[in-house]
Amino acid sequence: MTAPPTEPPATASSFEELPLHPTIRAGVRELGYTEPTPIQSRTIPDAVLGRDLIGTAQTGTGKTAAFLLPILERLLDRPNGRILALVLTPTRELALQAKEFLDKLGRHTRLKGAAVYGGVGMGDQERALRGGAEIIVATPGRLLDHMSRGYVRFDSLEILVLDEGDRMLDMGFLPDVRRILERLPRRRQTMLFSATMPPEVVRLAKDFLHEPKTVQVDPTAAAAVGVSHLALPVPSHLKTDLLIELLADETMTSVLVFTRTKHRADRLMRQLELRRVDATVIHGDRSQAQRVKALHGFRTGHHRVLVATDIAARGIDVEGVSHVVNYDIPTEPDVYIHRVGRTARAQRLGDAFSLVGREEEDDLHRIEQRLGVPIRRAKIPGFDYDRPPPDRPARDAGQYRGGGGGGRGRREGPARGRSGGGRGRGPPRRGSGRPTQEPRRERRATW
Repeated sequence: MTAPPTEPPATASSFEELPLHPTIRAGVRELGYTEPTPIQSRTIPDAVLGRDLIGTAQTGTGKTAAFLLPILERLLDRPNGRILALVLTPTRELALQAKEFLDKLGRHTRLKGAAVYGGVGMGDQERALRGGAEIIVATPGRLLDHMSRGYVRFDSLEILVLDEGDRMLDMGFLPDVRRILERLPRRRQTMLFSATMPPEVVRLAKDFLHEPKTVQVDPTAAAAVGVSHLALPVPSHLKTDLLIELLADETMTSVLVFTRTKHRADRLMRQLELRRVDATVIHGDRSQAQRVKALHGFRTGHHRVLVATDIAARGIDVEGVSHVVNYDIPTEPDVYIHRVGRTARAQRLGDAFSLVGREEEDDLHRIEQRLGVPIRRAKIPGFDYDRPPPDRPARDAGQYRGGGGGGRGRREGPARGRSGGGRGRGPPRRGSGRPTQEPRRERRATW
């Protein structure tokens, strides 16, 4: 089964060329954006006309604005306290971020939005669903909780957006999504956005979209543009020490580090804290308050490093991430593409470093095949790659001076790779032999 045929692209070189009301363009300009991304320029004109859409583009290409701007345009003159648009998204972070973007883009309109997600009380959400907001951004599970109480009314719904369709599939939400869709008005506009289009998502689109236009931005090209890829082979027990060595480079101002599991994320964060690196962590076992606090601290620069797992990181949309570090190599190439897309948002630049253990070489090779280009290998001059692992597993991150990373022989006191407690403190070490960073152009935000 395949998706509907893709129509030839119609592109716009500026937001002024898109069919948006001056009130909405004002919100766009105040955010500093002038040029739409390909997914935006190719979907917004049809979305504004009310046509069903399927948009496929990688993370970081501006899909959120591709559906929020048409929603604002279509509902501009109809704020009435009833739910007119519903955006379903798989994670709490994505729901919160979409709501924040909605508030900024629509700051000159009278439309109100609300985010509905789990992990917090239901009272404020209940009031919003009962009649306080026209645009609802919700996670499927929490929305079903509200719907089961019988007070949520979708009689006036005009627009439905399914955001990150493939991630909803990965997280097991498609049955919940179908339950919600079956209770919505049949006459509506439906838009589906996804980084990939697996068969289950295609079937969902076929069942609930009417003659949709399909726009596909080439995923390989989108993933590669603006990202400098570098693989750093290293024994697995020395990964933490090598990461500390990299962090001594002060051009690594905002670093997103990916681990495979929640346990490894927590352990790595403790190791970094012992080395006096300003780090925080986000994963599925953290409470909503902890996740919001961690993201806020990372966005504002209070934390230089954010350690994350893949599911939690799907909701991370932070301007100016300078580096993505794959502490663990993902087994699926698409996961790698999602990860590195967190730094080169839209047409900006970013660096992706991958710490590759010997057992991960096959995974890296599959990633290279997916990208269509080899990833350059490098070693850090002066780093001791021959240090043996500890005699026995560390029970705690601080049991060995190497912080659980096999770092025997490290002197006590401040680590050589300490960050100094934040960005820009103290002069950078000279002659460290780290990968040379090319001069950066201005990084542009995306949404």
